[in-house]
Amino acid sequence: MLNSKVKDYLILFGVAGISIGLDQWTKWLVREHIPFGEQWLPEWLSWLSPYARFVHWSNSGAAFGMFQDGNQIFKVLAFVVIGAIIYYYPQIEKEGLYLKIAMGMQLGGAAGNLIDRLLKNEVTDFISVGTFPVFNVADASISVGVAVLLLGVWWQERQAKLQAKNDELQATNNERLETSD
Repeated sequence: MLNSKVKDYLILFGVAGISIGLDQWTKWLVREHIPFGEQWLPEWLSWLSPYARFVHWSNSGAAFGMFQDGNQIFKVLAFVVIGAIIYYYPQIEKEGLYLKIAMGMQLGGAAGNLIDRLLKNEVTDFISVGTFPVFNVADASISVGVAVLLLGVWWQERQAKLQAKNDELQATNNERLETSD
């Protein structure tokens, strides 16, 4: 039987592995089938073209095209982020599944873009939505991971406040019962 720490790391690396696999596979598809700078959308979705499309693009900066030409800095930063996630992961409480999933998504996104930076010295981007900067699955994984983390922390704080109110109400009721006896 696997111990709980190994099971926890299976969640982290499982979520990260899915994110990395999907990211690298979709980037490979784009590099193989869409010429650089060109866009593509299935014919049956052509009505979406003004709003969303696949565009073969590259990025030497951060997510969503920010801080161009910072590739070396972002390589180092990715290693730091990956190391920090792996190091701090065991400190998550057992019931913090949302946090485990969020960290797995962030780990997968950081590793997915790091792979591109190490192998190609730039990141392949291809998802274009409206006027938003072109991004990829790794960028989306990081962003969704952050959103899940923030929502999870908000929910946990909300539950703690509700529990504190309930505890206070229970204590008040107990005091009333004791004084009425």
